[in-house]
Amino acid sequence: MSFSYPKKEKLKSKKLIEQLFSEGKSISTYPLRLVYLETTFDEEAIQFKTGVSVSKRHFKNAVDRNRIKRLLREAYRLNKAEYFNNILSSYALMILYIGKDGTDFDSIETKMKELLDAFSKKVSQQ
Repeated sequence: MSFSYPKKEKLKSKKLIEQLFSEGKSISTYPLRLVYLETTFDEEAIQFKTGVSVSKRHFKNAVDRNRIKRLLREAYRLNKAEYFNNILSSYALMILYIGKDGTDFDSIETKMKELLDAFSKKVSQQ
């Protein structure tokens, strides 16, 4: 698995996002929460589709929301290969930032590693 985050791996389907939030399971590592759902995709090569979200309630300015989303995507992109190589089934993932204050890349990356580690452990148990 490469360090890229191409368009094919981005979660964009409204139908799948609604299904993810209604039927999915979640894991939290404050200030991040991961909602996941095992599913199948039309493209065979794609194993994960991932989206990121930041609450408009806590971050009124779009500039702040977009910065945190950029940091989340970058932390995910750099660490996904390490945690997802041994997972065989396909998953839809949504990473939510549930904190109330801004942050820096180092703390987000640390929490992202904890979150992905918890996810890979939980999935491998099933």
